[in-house]
Amino acid sequence: MLAEEVIGQHKTRNQLHTLILFVSMLSLIALLGYLLAGQLGVIASVIMGILLMALAPGISPALILRMYKARPIDPYNAPNLHKIVQVLAKRAKLKAVPKLYYVPSTMMNAFAVGTPQSAHIAVTDGLLKTLNLRELAGVLAHEVSHISNNDMRVMSVADMMSRLTGLLSNIGQILLIINLPLLLVGEVGVSWWAILLLIFASPLVGLLQLALSRTREFNADLHAALLTDDPMGLALALKKVAYYSSNLLRQIIVPGYKVREPSIFRSHPNTEERIARLQAMEDKGEPVFQLSEEEASRVLFEKYAHMLASRPRWRPGGFWY
Repeated sequence: MLAEEVIGQHKTRNQLHTLILFVSMLSLIALLGYLLAGQLGVIASVIMGILLMALAPGISPALILRMYKARPIDPYNAPNLHKIVQVLAKRAKLKAVPKLYYVPSTMMNAFAVGTPQSAHIAVTDGLLKTLNLRELAGVLAHEVSHISNNDMRVMSVADMMSRLTGLLSNIGQILLIINLPLLLVGEVGVSWWAILLLIFASPLVGLLQLALSRTREFNADLHAALLTDDPMGLALALKKVAYYSSNLLRQIIVPGYKVREPSIFRSHPNTEERIARLQAMEDKGEPVFQLSEEEASRVLFEKYAHMLASRPRWRPGGFWY
């Protein structure tokens, strides 16, 4: 088994981080409410925020899968993958085994949709053709962790809170513009701090939302390592995906080249940091999935050979796959 001390530290830190981010979002919404309508605005905005946390709707899983042209993977064509998901679901104490879907895209990606009671995991052609079974087990465990932790709902709530902040911010800016003549002649006094908050509240909540996403990814990595007792399986998968997802010509000409992006603008944590955390959890215990070299390299399936995997490109709505 993995070192309990390391696991406990990571889990406590991730849960605390998630709580702080949600409280920060709710506090910012309450502050906007106060600027717009005083104490009544605080009460109304907090109630709206709590209602969103309780009732936030999710996007239909069927719609998302249809958008990506996903097709169900038959157990007959990929018995190893289905066996892995069944074991992971049992270890994660899910009420139902997630259904597997194939996405005909060369992009290396996997994602989960739905609820813990009715979940779906989609994997792309690029991922299936690049990773071996041990690495795929790590990736599938990561997605099962998202399902078990109900991360889809957590991020849906965060998205709704971000939209509420944007709405309140827009209302405040409209009221500010309407009262601009009175401001210029000194009839109405407004704090410049309040003006700045109205303008920048929405981007601030957007950054908090990205930070929350990164925290949930770290948490899913931790849970995946627990489910497989093999943190290096996921670490190797992350390393391989990071390498093959970068420009091949650039890798040859400038090995180690990376696109520099400020961490606060990433929805996922830095890959090197994720790998380092997984390596810190490595133990000498036996992995859950004992695979021979031949089994580790075998994945699937003749049924989808006729489906040409397309290159990733921009799609309507800002999606890239």
